[in-house]
Amino acid sequence: MAVSGLRDRLEREALRGRAGDRTFQRGQRYAAEGRVSGIVEEGGDLSGTVAGTDDYEVRLWLDGDELAASCDCPVGEDGVFCKHMVALALAWLDGEAEASEADHRVPRPRPARPRRVTIDDIRTHLESLDHAALVELVLAQADRDDSLRERLALRVAMTDATGAGADLVRRAIDQAARAPDFVRYADAHGYAQGIHAAVDLVEGILNDGSAGVVIELCEHALGRIERAMEHVDDSDGEMGGLLERVQELHHAACEAARPDPANLAARLFAWELRDELDVFSCAALTYAGVLGAAGLAEYRRRAELEWAKVPPLAPGADAGGSFADRRFRITSIMESLARAAGDVDELISIKSRDLASPYAFLEIARVCLDAARADEALDWAERGMRAFPGTPDGRLRAFLAELYHQRTRHDEAIALIWAAFEGGPTLEGFLLLKSHAGRVDAWPDWRARALDTAREAVVRAQATARPARFRWDVPADGSALARMYLSEGDVDAAWREAKALGCSEAMWRELARRRESDHPADAIPIYQREVEALLGTKRNDGYEAAVELLGHIRGLMVTLGAEAEFAAYLAAVRAAHGRKRNFTSKLAAMGW
Repeated sequence: MAVSGLRDRLEREALRGRAGDRTFQRGQRYAAEGRVSGIVEEGGDLSGTVAGTDDYEVRLWLDGDELAASCDCPVGEDGVFCKHMVALALAWLDGEAEASEADHRVPRPRPARPRRVTIDDIRTHLESLDHAALVELVLAQADRDDSLRERLALRVAMTDATGAGADLVRRAIDQAARAPDFVRYADAHGYAQGIHAAVDLVEGILNDGSAGVVIELCEHALGRIERAMEHVDDSDGEMGGLLERVQELHHAACEAARPDPANLAARLFAWELRDELDVFSCAALTYAGVLGAAGLAEYRRRAELEWAKVPPLAPGADAGGSFADRRFRITSIMESLARAAGDVDELISIKSRDLASPYAFLEIARVCLDAARADEALDWAERGMRAFPGTPDGRLRAFLAELYHQRTRHDEAIALIWAAFEGGPTLEGFLLLKSHAGRVDAWPDWRARALDTAREAVVRAQATARPARFRWDVPADGSALARMYLSEGDVDAAWREAKALGCSEAMWRELARRRESDHPADAIPIYQREVEALLGTKRNDGYEAAVELLGHIRGLMVTLGAEAEFAAYLAAVRAAHGRKRNFTSKLAAMGW
């Protein structure tokens, strides 16, 4: 498709929608400042250089009907539609780098750019001004810049931090946290930075010595951030980082101001009990030094009243329902109080109220073992295995096996691990069995038994298998058995089992890579299937990988003296995929 076919995908509002408002505006500014140079239109692609922190190479093209783009800046390399991509698109649309048709295939010489003014240059200039000139410069800029004027007003008002300054900071937090219906990933960083700027003001008040005001401002900010997080794509975790920063400020302010311990305990407990984001998780531990004996007593009083409402759960009980989240949080609170007091018996008692899962027994056993109460740890682990004879937790099984080894009860330990492997042979189970049997030099016998069992399980499954009904149904095959052999370096045995029982494409590729040096003819058909799969993706990265793999196949066939067969195979690939122009152009560049 000609470059002009990009125009429909590079319409300004479409670009704004793809990049987000903030990124679009930055790209628009870059284009207007003439930062785009060396625009080249060739083979359906648009490319150019955009000057930013560094010089970045940008490329735009159509992948089918969709706009594709690349940029070697850090943001672009993460797959985000960056400001440099926007700048290239707008510069081309605006005709700022128009070239004749002959120029389309040759980059124009890049004009020399003037030396970039650095922040150190600006600092040197400002330091050279007298006080009055500097004041006038700042006021003139503030008259044109609402954001600067507001920041200056806040600094003035903050001299009265307990009054107007605190109110202004509170409004600044509200304004920064106010957002449209949803903040997309591309805009999340700028949105979070706006709230960080408001929190900077809160930190400034703390540094000025008004810690009491900061406690209230932090709690206000935490509430606003929590509500905002419901409408933000926080894939990078920046909003979570904001919560952590404000909580740390809150703790520092409490240490400095020493608020009434009973009132603080009431607020922290209420917040922790309802909070789904764990802002004040384990507050009794974190704030113990601030709460003191009186605050911790009030915290415990409230916790025990709530804990009394929690019913015990027997093994296999259903712990779901509307109470589940609240149960989890009050349990966490009670555990933090027990840990703060160093009371192991209380911690065991709290955990014993929920024995609905095998993992609950494991947690109690670990508490006992950490407290050097090994006999109790063994008892709880064995109770867990008895409570869930059909579906024990693998972690509980491994924990109990380790305790058996420590008591030289090796046969019982290996029997536990074998029972799990026999119920469903996997590579992980095979390796675990190897580690346990190897302690008593019994691995050769257990190895043979394990491999026979794994093979018999596949044969039984294949004999009773029904036709697959859905494309995601995975047929029984020898993949797991082949992995077991590969884990011990026996590539030939793995190959035999794969040939006899079948295996997944991923396993075939692994076998081909392990086998190609000694048996290249076995690897070639597997790699040829992988080439077809890569070309089927219809993606440029798939095309690049396919061309690279074709080169590898060529090398193997040359080793076998089969150059003519490779030429015929390559011709067949070209004929089958000749309409994929990006692929054929990459293939042509190889010169085969």
